[in-house]
Amino acid sequence: MNRDELKKILPHREPMLLVDEADVNEDGTFTGSYTVKGDEFFLQGHFPGNPIVPGVMLCEMMAQSSVVLFKEDVGEDKLFVYTGINNVKFRESVRPGNTVVFHGEITRVKKPFYFIHGLATVNGKRCMEGDFSFAAVANQSK
Repeated sequence: MNRDELKKILPHREPMLLVDEADVNEDGTFTGSYTVKGDEFFLQGHFPGNPIVPGVMLCEMMAQSSVVLFKEDVGEDKLFVYTGINNVKFRESVRPGNTVVFHGEITRVKKPFYFIHGLATVNGKRCMEGDFSFAAVANQSK
C-alpha cells in the first residue's frame, strides 16, 4: 500500500504520517518503509549538524507500518493506539537519506489488544528491534 492507500486506514496526516509504503506478506508478516528526507520536524534540533532520528520516532514508524496487519479490523469507528513498548533495543543511528525498512509479525491477539514483534533495518543492518502492543479503541472523531 502506498501513502494514499495507507491514509484510508491510518488517521495520521503530514507531518505525522511516517510511512511511505507497507504491505502484508504472503506469510502473514508485514513489511513497511520510510525514507528520511532530512526536513522532518523531529530532526530540528536533534542534533544540530548531526541529525539522528529519535528512537521514539522509529517506534512510531514501526506502529504505522504494522497497522496493515490489522486493516480488516480498522474502520471509521476504530483507532489503534499504543499500549506498550517493550524490550526495544536501538543498534544503529538512522540519518537523513536512509530508508528504514520495518518487518514484523503478530505474536498474539486478545481483542481489543494486538501484540507484534518488529525489526527495523537500514541497508540490511539492524537499527531497532522490540515488542509493541496496541489496542483498538473507539474513534472519538467519528
